[in-house]
Amino acid sequence: MARRRYITISVPVEVKELLERGKGNLDWGEYLTLLYREYEYSRRLRAFNRLKSLLSESELDVVEEEFREFRRGFRFR
Repeated sequence: MARRRYITISVPVEVKELLERGKGNLDWGEYLTLLYREYEYSRRLRAFNRLKSLLSESELDVVEEEFREFRRGFRFR
């Protein structure tokens, strides 16, 4: 089993208190990973919705079909 390494991150007391309220029973690593993943998901969703608002319905259909074609042709070697 690999040994885990730890590091200290300095944050203002107010930030730590705010994070502790949301953390609950999770350890800091789990909680910060969860926050990061939720942030990344939210960022990607906003980008997707922005792109979706720029394309017409027929353009979205073309993108969807091209994606399906790509998935059908994609194979691990």
